[in-house]
Amino acid sequence: MHVQEVIERVLTAPLPIGLERELIVVDDGSFDGTSEILKGMDPKLVKVHHSMLNFGKGTAIRIGLKHATGDIIFIQDGDHEYDPNEIQNVIQPILEGKNSVAYGSRFLGKIQGMLFRYWLVNKLLVFAVAILYGVRITDEATAYKAFSRKVIEGIPLNCKRFEFCPEITAKVLRRGYSIAEVPITYSPRTVEQGKKIRLKDAFSAFWTLLRYRFSPI
Repeated sequence: MHVQEVIERVLTAPLPIGLERELIVVDDGSFDGTSEILKGMDPKLVKVHHSMLNFGKGTAIRIGLKHATGDIIFIQDGDHEYDPNEIQNVIQPILEGKNSVAYGSRFLGKIQGMLFRYWLVNKLLVFAVAILYGVRITDEATAYKAFSRKVIEGIPLNCKRFEFCPEITAKVLRRGYSIAEVPITYSPRTVEQGKKIRLKDAFSAFWTLLRYRFSPI
């Protein structure tokens, strides 16, 4: 069970001076005890929204976005693959007014072990972004993504599962926004440890990038 530890780490992670923290947790129809843990959270610190059904990461993000009120929106997965202490680094380009979108790049930072098949898919995804959108980034599928509120509010999302990453990347680039990349560290989980992404999600990601390159957005 990771959710409680992740929430505690996010709540204690350092932020630049002057920023207020708003943490919204979406329980996507969990049946592993997550709901019970979240019920014990202080509502003054954590806003929890429960879903009766498990729809997937994309749906959970869309639910969370409806309730977010901050000027900067940051996505955090409920596991230990990413370090919340690096949130402040990822949002810095937005705070400085240099970019409206910022990604934490695992490939510019330190990866503490990644299976070759995941490495290969990630490399092929950034190649697809370069070919389809003419933009070179190093990490399209990173879970650490940050947006100014005006950008994310203006982008309609249809994602249900892991296609959030290629959909938001495609639509951000189609609207002419540049993506700042910041080095981060990454400690990937194994399937045995609960990693849910599968080969079919890779095919979905490529299709999503292709689809939104030519379809109305």
